[in-house]
Amino acid sequence: MAAAGKKARQEGWTIIFVDEAGFYLLPGVVKTYAPRGQTPQLRVPLTRDHLSAIGALSWTGEVVIRLQEGSVNGGDIVAFLRQLLHHFSGKLLVLWDGLPAHRSQTVKDFLRDEAAGRLHLERFPVYAPDLNPVEGLWRHLKHVELRNVCCLHLPHLRYLLSRAVRRLQLKTTVLLGCIRLAGLSPAL
Repeated sequence: MAAAGKKARQEGWTIIFVDEAGFYLLPGVVKTYAPRGQTPQLRVPLTRDHLSAIGALSWTGEVVIRLQEGSVNGGDIVAFLRQLLHHFSGKLLVLWDGLPAHRSQTVKDFLRDEAAGRLHLERFPVYAPDLNPVEGLWRHLKHVELRNVCCLHLPHLRYLLSRAVRRLQLKTTVLLGCIRLAGLSPAL
C-alpha cells in the first residue's frame, strides 16, 4: 500500500481514504460531570433506526461525507464514487476496506464503464481499521461533536450530524491529525 501511495503522489493522483459508519438514535455516551450523588441520565427510545455515512478524507485534509437512511449497498457506493469524481479533479486513488458492497458487481461495472481512466481502488489489509484515517473522523464525530446527544427521530439526527460534519470540515488540525494518527504524513 505504501508503494502504491508513493507512486500515486509522484504521478499526480489525489489519494483519498474512504470508510462507512452508522449513526444511531441512541447517544454515544461519554464521561460527563454532575454533582456528587446525582448520576446524569439520558432518556431516549430504544430503537435500531440509523443513518449510514460514507466518508472520504483526502491526503490534504478535504472531507466529503454522504448520509442516507439504512444500510449501504453497491449502488450507494457508486453514487458516492460519482460524487468524489465530481468533487476532485484529476485521477483518484481510493483506499478503503473490504466491505462486500465495495466488491459488488455494480461497483465493478461502474469502474469498467465509467471511471476506468480516473479512478483506481486499493484495499487496506484485512482487520486493519487503524490504518484508515477516516476511522478518526467517525471517532471525532461520535465522541466529540455528538457526545451525549439524544435524538428522537432520524431527521433530527441528520440535522445534528450535518452540522457536526460542517464544523469538522473547518477543523484542519483535527483532519490532518486523523491522517497522522493512522501513521501517515499528510500533504501540506
